[in-house]
Amino acid sequence: MTAPGAVVRPATPADLKAVAEIFTHYVLHTVATFEETPPTVADWEGRLADLTGRGLPFLVAESEGTVAGFAYTAPWRPKPAYRYTVEDTIYLAPEATGRGLGAALLGALVTESARAGARQMIAVVADTGSDASRALHRRFGFTDVGHLTEVGHKHGRRISTYLLQRSLG
Repeated sequence: MTAPGAVVRPATPADLKAVAEIFTHYVLHTVATFEETPPTVADWEGRLADLTGRGLPFLVAESEGTVAGFAYTAPWRPKPAYRYTVEDTIYLAPEATGRGLGAALLGALVTESARAGARQMIAVVADTGSDASRALHRRFGFTDVGHLTEVGHKHGRRISTYLLQRSLG
């Protein structure tokens, strides 16, 4: 169930400080992302401009007037034949998990990505020891399509990833 009063909307430049703060937590303290250096607000400004310039969604979940999470889709691969395939990214502020915000973001992301012309969505989920992200994706029609063993190394451990895929139409 979504937190009362939560709103999913397109991200604006004013949201990017909060986006950067949320993501920095995951970069510094988890293996959920393979980034090792947190992107700056300027980096996020460039990402927002690039993705929205391509017509792809970059969304935030706002709860009680605060950005509590974000999600976007980006091109899966740079080669032209992949142009209708996107990869999703979703992160929530640690204190905002378990309130339905991830589901609200993923649902909106699927809808908006299809509207943008994407036909396939890929999720690359790090094997963090929790199945929450994979379970969320499965709830939205994603199926497991692959497991890449020990492809990452962060915080002194080797990390595998799961690949999930969903048709958008």
